[in-house]
Amino acid sequence: MRLKFFMPMEPPTATHQEKKVRVVKGKPIFYEPPEVADAREKLLSHLSKHVPTRELAGPVELIVKWCFPRGRHKDGEWRTTKPDTDNLNKLLKDCMTKLGYWTDDAQVVSEVCQKFWAEVPGIFISVRELDSKDCNGCIWYDVDTGVCCNPDSEWRADFRALEDTCAYWEGTSKR
Repeated sequence: MRLKFFMPMEPPTATHQEKKVRVVKGKPIFYEPPEVADAREKLLSHLSKHVPTRELAGPVELIVKWCFPRGRHKDGEWRTTKPDTDNLNKLLKDCMTKLGYWTDDAQVVSEVCQKFWAEVPGIFISVRELDSKDCNGCIWYDVDTGVCCNPDSEWRADFRALEDTCAYWEGTSKR
């Protein structure tokens, strides 16, 4: 299964890392400050519109592109200021887990996270199961050209989409 979607919004900049601690009767109590709670609710609200019909199983690839309002920056220019990508994605993955995109965010074994300044702010997400027998997981698929190179396949020397399948699929673990 593969999901791709864009959530138009001004991405939250408060991150999971910003949790606070207070001491009550000599014991530390961790809590979310209001800005982190607001960021969580914003992400949950937008992500809830794209929840898959079933949880993704096995290893998962996650690609996230955070597009922040560009202000004085050029559209598509890299954002090299805080928040850090790992902190942005932690809260996002926690929200995706809570909504049932997968059982545990530990399933995310491949992750790409990018930050940009953008004319249209929002968050682009692509998530897919890596164990599915699609072209991208096949030893015969050339990712650079998008062509099937299996001499036995009906699709040999043909352009294929990553999620296409055929009867001659062979796993990349044979490489």
